[in-house]
Amino acid sequence: MKLLRFGPKGDEKPGLLDDQGVMRDLSGQVADIGGAVLSDDGLAAIGSLDPVELPVVPAGTRLGTPIAGTGKMICIGLNYADHAAESGSKVPDEPLIFMKATSAIQGPNDPIVLPRGAEKLDWEIELGIVIGTAAKYVSEADALKHVAGFVLANDVSERSYQKDRTGQWTKGKSCDSFGPLGPWLVTRDQVADPQNLSMKLSVNGEVMQDGSTATMVFGVAKLVSYLSQFMTLHPGDVISTGTPPGVAMGMPTPRFLRPGDVVELEIEGLGQQRAEVVADT
Repeated sequence: MKLLRFGPKGDEKPGLLDDQGVMRDLSGQVADIGGAVLSDDGLAAIGSLDPVELPVVPAGTRLGTPIAGTGKMICIGLNYADHAAESGSKVPDEPLIFMKATSAIQGPNDPIVLPRGAEKLDWEIELGIVIGTAAKYVSEADALKHVAGFVLANDVSERSYQKDRTGQWTKGKSCDSFGPLGPWLVTRDQVADPQNLSMKLSVNGEVMQDGSTATMVFGVAKLVSYLSQFMTLHPGDVISTGTPPGVAMGMPTPRFLRPGDVVELEIEGLGQQRAEVVADT
């Protein structure tokens, strides 16, 4: 299934995308796309519904983040060897973890806001893992049982905040609008192999990133298991799994994002995003 949330920001309703590409309203069936709804039983209950009997959502309605109540957004750095090389870094021996504030999360096509004083706004296409049931000390073999599905993510980054100023990466990753997710949460049964998905990002129509999840250093099952050794992963938590090469920071002459630029990205089977960069006011 492809689950989504639609409507004004802060007042989204749950929905799904039917096989004909029509958005359907789930608000009469579930409270939201979060919590117990993300469990296998919760997803099975939605899957048993006949989409034709659900109200149609008008075309052009805004899409919000497809997951409600995300408690943690955990990001993995340098998880593609070729991206680590373009960043001038070595591949970590263990997953490199940082957090993105949940206040950065927004809909897939909402504007990306250039913060005041920002100098190096960058893009990162990533596969997002959505947790469906609580995971603590889980094995790699059992890790996928705790995954509700997958989502397209853009780990928007301000490199001057991240790299040029003291402290942790978090402040360069957590500005408002820096966590576009969606358009849909694609349930895990619809993704045959999360380690074999093509991914592409363009800026103003020019392809910048063209890669595949096949080149991830630490795969989905490894990441879920690894993180669960340090913290309980709860339903609705998102793990953003790293980016392939092609970010602005890695260019010989970096071309960072400016107001008016349009960023488009897609991952095979997970849909597309299109966002314009605007200046903070």
